[in-house]
Formats: sequence, structure tokens, C-alpha cells
Amino acid sequence: MKDSRNLSRITVITLAVSAVFLACLRTSLRADTARPLKAAGEKAGPRPNIMLYADTSRGRPFSKDPDVVNFKGKYYMYYSVPPFRDGRPNDGLAVGIAGSNDLYNWTRLGDILPAGDYEKKGLAAPAAIVLDGRVHLFYQTYGNGPKDAICHAWSDDGINFTRNKTNPIFSPTGKWNVGRAIDADVIVDNDRMLLYCATRDPAMKIQMLVVASAPMDSGFGRGSWTQLCDAPILKPELPWEKRCIEAPAVCKHNGRFFMFYAGAYNNQPQQIGCAVSDDGVSWKRIFDSPLLPNGRPGEWNSSESGHPGVFVDNDGRTYLFFQGNNDKGRTWYISKMMVLWKNNKPRLVKP
Repeated sequence: MKDSRNLSRITVITLAVSAVFLACLRTSLRADTARPLKAAGEKAGPRPNIMLYADTSRGRPFSKDPDVVNFKGKYYMYYSVPPFRDGRPNDGLAVGIAGSNDLYNWTRLGDILPAGDYEKKGLAAPAAIVLDGRVHLFYQTYGNGPKDAICHAWSDDGINFTRNKTNPIFSPTGKWNVGRAIDADVIVDNDRMLLYCATRDPAMKIQMLVVASAPMDSGFGRGSWTQLCDAPILKPELPWEKRCIEAPAVCKHNGRFFMFYAGAYNNQPQQIGCAVSDDGVSWKRIFDSPLLPNGRPGEWNSSESGHPGVFVDNDGRTYLFFQGNNDKGRTWYISKMMVLWKNNKPRLVKP
């Protein structure tokens, strides 16, 4: 009987040690492969079934500026990652690539690193679109202040990209802006491509939006683009937008253009609004309040819900990808919500 009790104690201890080991193993899983993921500093307890992705290849969870495409039966997500900061060549801000079969579980696939003088300080904020069996990427240079501009590249496999020889391809003109171009997004409009991006006023204080177009058969190089506005198509006006509107993400629904945009600079908090247009150039806000506000204290996105990327899948379902954190930008995670349409207005569905 005594031996039986001792054996039971040993069994209980063994099970307890195994449970602790498994818990430690789960905690040690990389942020760019494990699901579901708990954001740094998030309070313990039940959590919603949300998608959270963070690339940890640079030593901390950090993924910003998401954009997603369905390419050859697989989902590809492109996003910004920080420098390694270890002195290696081409160690600027870069574009990370992740893949998924279900829009929930993501695995890191690689990087697009700085190349050439115009990218030597970094590249970021990618916008992806699939055209004729290729992924086209429109992205910004980084770290050049008023001289940052939009670039273009393409890929046959979604991972290895060829730069446009005319890069950078677009910067805005006019006395109302400083000539800077960041946060690109593109959408096909009949026989032309519309390119949206953010710029700043000549004092480099107010962030606002500009639009240009290029013929679909132009190759999208420098010289192909025609600026379609001589003033901002959207600039901060509402209190929650503060001094910044950036990260335009445009889709079409029932023949109209819808733009999800980020209001306020990072962690002020940045939140997401929505505007509508009949021609892709003249825009009107749908809501005076954020469509997607930052989270409540203790939630993974309490510092911001920002930089949207809208994705319309092949079956017509629409998803809004966005970035967030709860530590004022020490870490960055990407999540998504489904977009439903009611009375021709978007409504976000919480998971």
C-alpha cells in the first residue's frame, strides 16, 4: 500500500513537471509562427480568437504596414521590419514577407532588403497587387525626410523581386506639399492604375494624401504618372486625426471607391477612419469618429490601431489588416478584421 502511494506521488510529480515543461515550450515559440499570440504586456485571462502576427527576425516582435494578396492559391503578406542594427550591409528598414493558407496562421518567408543608393537607408510600407500572374509591389524609400519617394518592383514567385529601373517612380509636386511620398496604395480603375500616397506640407508638420494615375500598359515607371490633384484629397480636419492622415487603403464596392485611412501619428493614438468617392479623386468621410479605434487599457492594441491594409479575396470577402501595440511602439503586431457592408457602408466584425 505504501509503495502504491509513493508511486502515485511520483506519477503526480512527473505530470506536473511535464506540464511546466510544455508551458515553457509554448512560451518560447517564435512570434512569427505561433498562434494564437499574446501581445507583450497583455493582461492574463481569456482572449478573443484574434489573429496576431509579429516578425521576430530582428530580435523583437515587430511588423508594421501590412498588405495582403492572394497569389497562385496562397496568401502573401508584405510588411515593414526594422534594421538588425548589427553593422551588416544594407541594414536599413526592410520589407518582410509572410505566407498563409488561411489568413490566420502566418509563417515568415523572407525579406526584401535595401538595394541601390535610393534605398540605402531603408524601404518600407509596401502595397501589393497581382497583375497578369505577377505580384507588383509599390513601396517607399525611408529615412530621407522630404526626399522619400515611391518605388516599384515585381515578382513571379511573390518572394524575389525585380526593381523598376526608373526608381523612384513618383513624388508629388505643387507648392502645397514638400515633395515627399510615403505609404503607397494602388487600385486598378479601368485602363489606369490609381496610386495613393501620403505627403506633407512644406513645413513637414501636416501629413495628407495625394493621388496620381498611370496607364495600365505603361510599366509604371517614372514619367508614367500624372498627378490628379493640386491640393490634398484628404487632410486632417477632425480632432482625432490631429495633424496626420496617412496609409490610404482603397477598395471598390458596388462601383464606389472606399478608402480606409490612418488618422494621427503613431501611438497618439493612431486610429482608422473611412471615406468614400465616386471617381477616386474627390473624397468624403463616412464617419466623424474612427471606424476602428485603439483598444482599451490592457488590450494588445491600446496604444493604437493603425496603418490599414484592405484585402478583397477572390471570393469577394473583404478584410481589413492593421497594426497595433500596447507599449507605445516598442513592439508591433498585425491583426485583421472582416469587413461587412450594410447600407453601402463598411462594418467591422470582431472575431
